[in-house]
Amino acid sequence: MKKLKLTYFFIFSLSFIYSQNKNTNLNSDELLKELSNEACLCIDSIPTTDVRTKIIASKINKCIDKVVGTYQIGSNLKNINLSDKDKNKQININLDTDKNSSEYKRNYKIIEEYLMVNCNALRETLATNDVLGDKSVSKNNEAMKAYKLGNAASKKENHKEAIEHYKKAIQIDPEFVFAYDNLGLSYRKLEDFDNAISAYQKSLEIDPNGKMPLQNIAVAYQYKKEYNKAIEAYKKLSELDSKDPEIYYGLGNVYAFSLNDLENGLDNLCKAYNIYSDMKSPYRTDAQTLIQMVYTNLKKEGKEDKFFEILKKNNINVNK
Repeated sequence: MKKLKLTYFFIFSLSFIYSQNKNTNLNSDELLKELSNEACLCIDSIPTTDVRTKIIASKINKCIDKVVGTYQIGSNLKNINLSDKDKNKQININLDTDKNSSEYKRNYKIIEEYLMVNCNALRETLATNDVLGDKSVSKNNEAMKAYKLGNAASKKENHKEAIEHYKKAIQIDPEFVFAYDNLGLSYRKLEDFDNAISAYQKSLEIDPNGKMPLQNIAVAYQYKKEYNKAIEAYKKLSELDSKDPEIYYGLGNVYAFSLNDLENGLDNLCKAYNIYSDMKSPYRTDAQTLIQMVYTNLKKEGKEDKFFEILKKNNINVNK
């Protein structure tokens, strides 16, 4: 445990820590929002093209790490009132800076969960899987221009406009894999799942090992309630990379909530949770939410012990 001494002048310089009133009381919600916005901007700047998922998760972790310490300081100060007569006062704060400490992990989780709800850049960055293959991008400048216009429209959620740009890119270069991938994603956002699947299938014809279309075609099949085809796509993905957590998260979701195979679903969700945690990926919060939902359903069936048995098998400790 380290003891940190802070003068009032230093504390005042962190203006977002204090609300603007006479007693300068800490406003925890404003602090969380301000620091999370800072982390979100950091995440938005992370390059994702031809970067492995694990590296992206590591960079996201660093963006969150940068603000956790300041959040801890603010949390420790929340019950302290300072008046004008205190401005030369020193404040002693016990602040555990060990990243393995329960305090640090708790504050990290608070910021991570806030970002998952409020930071669009986080979701977009986590969903990116632009690992380059031979035909991922076009060598034709006009095709690339149309593709980039599609990306810009998609970012603004103008999916119909994006589709037209991606179609133009494909017309110019019929083997432009990323254009097919993003075309499929735009169709999926418009809930046109048949055309989404068609675009993903075309991408996979050109590059059978494309992770992005395999992940997304599985999701599209889920929406169409073609669950066996979704499972087949996830299993094909596992042949390419058995340590990809999206495989187990997707399988867990299908088995538990579409096929009512709760035990098989839970086992896969636990695997996803562990890999997400090892990667320090914020998606672990999604896996945790589904695990809790499975617990509720198993408890209703009188299989609470089975829940803890499966968690123990996956080396996940919980307090009963």
